[in-house]
Amino acid sequence: MEKFKIEFDRCKGCGLCTTACPKKIVEMQSEKLNKEGFSTAVCINQAECTACALCAIMCPDCAITITKS
Repeated sequence: MEKFKIEFDRCKGCGLCTTACPKKIVEMQSEKLNKEGFSTAVCINQAECTACALCAIMCPDCAITITKS
């Protein structure tokens, strides 16, 4: 089950979520841009995600949703 979900069009690519993740599994992707032209965050390993929600708390655009399984 997907724990980390991002609304790509809401993300502005600030990268705060990448610094907040204790597992360092949230990264900025450069190969896919959203409709505003920003690079967006992506979780590179859903299985390692502990659903701590630190990334979502740090997101100033409320683009990240964490679901605990």
